[in-house]
Amino acid sequence: QVQLVESGGGLVQAGGSLRLSCAASGRTFSGYTVGWFRQAPGKERELVAGITWISTYYTDSTKDRFTISRDNAKNTVYLQMNSLKPEDTAVYYCAAVESRKVVRTAGDFDSWGQGTQVTVSS
Repeated sequence: QVQLVESGGGLVQAGGSLRLSCAASGRTFSGYTVGWFRQAPGKERELVAGITWISTYYTDSTKDRFTISRDNAKNTVYLQMNSLKPEDTAVYYCAAVESRKVVRTAGDFDSWGQGTQVTVSS
């Protein structure tokens, strides 16, 4: 397992942008699949984007607005979020699992950060 710390959340107006960071410590991060999830009040945690060692993947609601990337030298994964909408308001979590495969299910990740709040005002 690795230790994960998210940062970059905050309050933004609709149409604005934020960049979230997920910094890892404890292990070399390059061999991990990393996912960004979000959870809004009263809703289930959902995947918004993921990145393997060679590919990225998204959901239909985020693929045209969010970009996930990684800097293995810094042991950090980023989530650039553009054209934010009020419905993007949630706590955002990064998660990791030592794998080279696409992983979409929250239960298949074994390391989680503490979350960072993103609030989009209308």
